[in-house]
Amino acid sequence: MSFYSVIAGWGLNYVFMSLNQFYENKTPAEIEHIFTTLSSSGDITLFWHFAFTALTVAVVYPGVRAGVEYWSRLMTSGLLILLVIFCAYSVTLDGFGQAVEFIFKPNFAAFKLSSALEALGLSFFTLSLGQGIMLTYGSYMRRSEDIPKTAGIIATMIVFISLLAALMIFPIIFTFGSTPEGGPGLVFKTLPLLFSQLPGALLLSTAFFTLFVFTALTSSIALVEVVAANFMDLHGWSRKKAVLIVGAACFTFGIPSALAETNTLFSNWIVIYGKNFFDTIGDLVSVWLLPIDGLLIAIFTGWVLDKEIAKEEFCQGTVLKWLWKPWMFFIRWVAPIGITLIILQKSGVVDLDTLFTIHK
Repeated sequence: MSFYSVIAGWGLNYVFMSLNQFYENKTPAEIEHIFTTLSSSGDITLFWHFAFTALTVAVVYPGVRAGVEYWSRLMTSGLLILLVIFCAYSVTLDGFGQAVEFIFKPNFAAFKLSSALEALGLSFFTLSLGQGIMLTYGSYMRRSEDIPKTAGIIATMIVFISLLAALMIFPIIFTFGSTPEGGPGLVFKTLPLLFSQLPGALLLSTAFFTLFVFTALTSSIALVEVVAANFMDLHGWSRKKAVLIVGAACFTFGIPSALAETNTLFSNWIVIYGKNFFDTIGDLVSVWLLPIDGLLIAIFTGWVLDKEIAKEEFCQGTVLKWLWKPWMFFIRWVAPIGITLIILQKSGVVDLDTLFTIHK
């Protein structure tokens, strides 16, 4: 959450800038350079980092029903509506056909084993695995809830929403002949440039970055809720105390990430670690923390947790009891092996593409 809120804060900033039509009378190079200026402006980045953290705290503060559940339902509904509207608009663009081909037509010549591992690693983020979110939200479910069915719905909707997002973004990129790329460069450099060339740029740019903030907020409230819930359960803190302390801690630990491009703090960080503080923390989370957490959860659930307890919880309230044995097989064998491969590949210990090269 400490570095995630920095990215989301940039999104809030771009909502504000879009309302002020920041792209007017600027060259493409000037529009792209705005993000470089923003990320190296510690005071502005800190302000929006604080604003997003405060917004997250305001949602979690009232409680599960009045805060987390109410706003999550509202934002996810708004998210879906905006995505559908954007996709409908993208269909009218010249690059839509090229985007559909890019997304759905397999390019086996470019496929590598590491590509599958990248997709598997991405699923940790999209499904919020290895962060305690599923455990925390799961503890709020009724005993009568059908967990396997709910898991299936979540996975299906994530794939559906991801496809909508791709069909929204890539037609815009291909319409103007840009090169697809990932990360902040796509969101904060390429897309604003493309929006400035479309009719209704004010509406499109503002709506897109509002969508971006909504998406970030649905994740951030879960991240804060996890830690706050643990303090409430383990130490008996009130919700208000737990949420405020967690929010303050997230903001404080996020300060070095917010100032990473300014050399205000840890001026020799890049010299020592080869990348700035923000990128270091991002890699620490994605390469190590999330996969290792997921691996430990799989090992604990498959090999340590009493099998009868696991079976009772899995089968409680569901008509899909037949999935128990396949699920247990995946938890015990497939998940640990797959996650271990992700860790080994991403950490550079092995190069699976080299090891499993097919010689024609």
